[in-house]
Amino acid sequence: MQLRRQTDYLAFTVAQQVFGNTSGLTSSEIRLCNKLFTRRIEKEEIVSLDIAREVFSLAEKLSRRIGLLISREGRIEHVILGKKDILYLPDLGRFRFGKGRLRRLRLIYTDLTRDPSKAQIPQDIYTDLEKLRLDMVVGIKIVGNRTMVSYSHLASKERCGSASTITEELKDFPVKAPDFADLMENLESELELDLSRESHTGKIKALLVSVSDRSESEVRNSLEELRELARTAGVTIAGEIVQRKKPDPRTLLGSGKLEEVVLTCLRLGADLIIFDTELHPSQWRSVTKATDLKVIDRSMLILDIFAQRASSADGRLQVELAQLKYNLPRLTEMDSGLSRLSGGIGGRGPGETKLEMSRRVVRDRIAMYEKKIESLKGQRDLKKQKRRESTIPLIAIVGYTNVGKSTLFNHLTRSDVIAENKLFATLDPAKRRFVLPNLYLENGRPQEVILSDTVGFIRDLPAELLNAFRATLEEIGDADLLIHVLDASDPLLEERKLAVEKILTTMNFSSIPTLVVLNKIDALAEGSDPQLLCPGVVYPISAKHNQGVNALVSALVQMLQVTKSTDVQNDTRDIFSADPTDAEDEQELTDLFE
Repeated sequence: MQLRRQTDYLAFTVAQQVFGNTSGLTSSEIRLCNKLFTRRIEKEEIVSLDIAREVFSLAEKLSRRIGLLISREGRIEHVILGKKDILYLPDLGRFRFGKGRLRRLRLIYTDLTRDPSKAQIPQDIYTDLEKLRLDMVVGIKIVGNRTMVSYSHLASKERCGSASTITEELKDFPVKAPDFADLMENLESELELDLSRESHTGKIKALLVSVSDRSESEVRNSLEELRELARTAGVTIAGEIVQRKKPDPRTLLGSGKLEEVVLTCLRLGADLIIFDTELHPSQWRSVTKATDLKVIDRSMLILDIFAQRASSADGRLQVELAQLKYNLPRLTEMDSGLSRLSGGIGGRGPGETKLEMSRRVVRDRIAMYEKKIESLKGQRDLKKQKRRESTIPLIAIVGYTNVGKSTLFNHLTRSDVIAENKLFATLDPAKRRFVLPNLYLENGRPQEVILSDTVGFIRDLPAELLNAFRATLEEIGDADLLIHVLDASDPLLEERKLAVEKILTTMNFSSIPTLVVLNKIDALAEGSDPQLLCPGVVYPISAKHNQGVNALVSALVQMLQVTKSTDVQNDTRDIFSADPTDAEDEQELTDLFE
C-alpha cells in the first residue's frame, strides 16, 4: 500500500510541474512546492485559512512570491514561483470565450511586503485578472499573528456602473466573503446580460489607436478626423490610445503597448481596433496574431464607408474592386486547418493550399471587375463625346469631404441629393442643368451649364480607392471650370485645401480654371473676416442660408464666356428670379429648375 502511494505521488508530480523561477531550489524545496497540488478547498470558499498559511510560509522560506491557480471546483491546477515582488503566469492558451464567460481559474498569490497599510493589489495582477479573464485574484499577507486577504474580480455594469473591477481591501481572517460558486455564477450571468444589451444597440464599439511621431496638434487633428470617419461608419468610440513614437516598420507597436491595447479592449468591451494609419501587411498580421478582435486601419475604414454608401451598380463595383485590391496582400492563414493540401493525385505532388486557392479566386475577381469597369469607361466616353458636341459647359464642384458641396449643389439646381453632416455623404456623382440668369446666347436664350456634384476628397486617400474611382473622377477632367469649396469653420482649412489640390495635381487636373468658395461663413464668430482665412481670391458664402450666392454666380458668369457674342447684363436680381422677356424662355427656365 505504501509503495502504491509513493508511485501515485511520483506520477502526480510528473504530470503537474511547478512553473516559474525554480533555479537555486533544493530537491526538498521542490517537493514542498509539489505537495501543494494535493491540497483542496471547498467550492464556496475563496481561499481556506490552512492553504493561506501554508503557501505564505513556503513563500517566506523560499524568499519568492508564490501563486496558485485554482479551479472553480477547488483543485490546484498550477503552482507558480516568481521573484520576491513579481509573478509571471504560464501560457494558459487563447480561448474564444462565450458571452460573459470567465476562465474558471482564480489566482491566489502571496504578498511578502511587511507593511499592512500597503494593501493595494499590484497593477500586474490587475492586468492578469482582466487580460486572462480570471475568476478572481486573491492576495495573502501575514504580519505577526494576523492573516489577511484582499481580493478583486471583474464587475458588471449592474454592480458598479463604469468601473471594470470590484476590489475588497485587506481584511483579517475569518473573512466574511460571499459564497464563491454563487458569486461566479451570478457574475457570469450579469456580464452576459451586459454584452446582450450592448449588442441590441446595433453599434460596434471600437478603440482608436494612434502611433505617430508627429506633433501633438497633428495627432489630435488626425484623431478628430478618424472619430468622424468612425461616426459616419456607424461605429461607437469606446476609447483612444496614443503612442508618441515612430511606428515600428515590422510590428508597428511594441509587445508591451500591444498588450495594453488588447487589455483596454477587454476592459471597455470593444470589438474592433481602428489604427490611425495604414497598416502594412506584416504589421496587420503581427497585430491580428495577438488578438481575436477585428483589426482595421484608416484606409479599411474609408473603404467600408464607401461600401455602405455606394448606391449605384457602378459605384458598388468600384468599391468592391478597391476592397479586393487592398485586402489581397493581407490575405493570410489564420488557422492551421487552412494549410491542408488539396488536389494532389498519385505521385504528381500536392495541389494548391487553401490560402493559394483563395488568392487565386481574388485575383480572378479583380481581373473580372477591371474588365467591367473598362467597359463602363467606354460608355462614359461615348456620353462625354455627346456632351462635347452639345457645347454646354460643365462645372464640377470639388472639395474636401463634408464641406457643403451637396448643399451648394442643391441650392443652385433646386435638387434633393443627399446632403448630411457626415463624411462621404455623396459617392455617386450627380449632374443637373443650371441656367445662368445674366448670361444669354446670341439668340437671346439664357445660357445653360451642367453642374456636377462629385465625391469628396480626403487626405491620404487609399491608392486602391483612387485607382478604382479613377474612371468616375476623370469626369472632373472634362470640366470647363471647378468650384473648389472650403469649410470656413474648419480649423484645418489650409491643410485640407492643399490635400484637395494635391489630388487634383496627381490626376493632372490642376490646369482647369478654379473658383475658390469659402462656405459656412454663418458658423464664424461675429465680426470675423472670411477673407483673412484663405489668401487669394475667394468667394465667402453660406449655401445653407443663401448668403453670397449671387456674387458666386456673377463670378461664374464672368469666367464662362461660352459664345463670342455674349450679353452680360449688370443685373443684381436674385438668381432664382430671372425674368426673360419671352414667355417660352420663362417656361423653359421653370422646367429646368424642376
